[in-house]
Amino acid sequence: MAQTKPTAPVKTSAYSKPQQPKESNTTPIQFVFGKSNYRLLIISIAVVILGFVLMSGTTDIYSNTKIVVAPVVVLAGFALGFVAILKKPSAE
Repeated sequence: MAQTKPTAPVKTSAYSKPQQPKESNTTPIQFVFGKSNYRLLIISIAVVILGFVLMSGTTDIYSNTKIVVAPVVVLAGFALGFVAILKKPSAE
């Protein structure tokens, strides 16, 4: 039996990324939400928390605050959250 040698050397190194040319004209990173969107989102979270605090309230189960006011405040907080997400950021 004759032994054969490989004709080309076997590559054992890991795959390396090809070098990309560096661009001199880089554009700044554009975020999905603007500053006003984040402010509205934080305000909406605070309104929802306020609604849940009103809902926990006193020991009176049938109080007007727990049955009517607190759920309306929570829904208003969620609506403000939707507005914060859907509002287009202003071009600066």
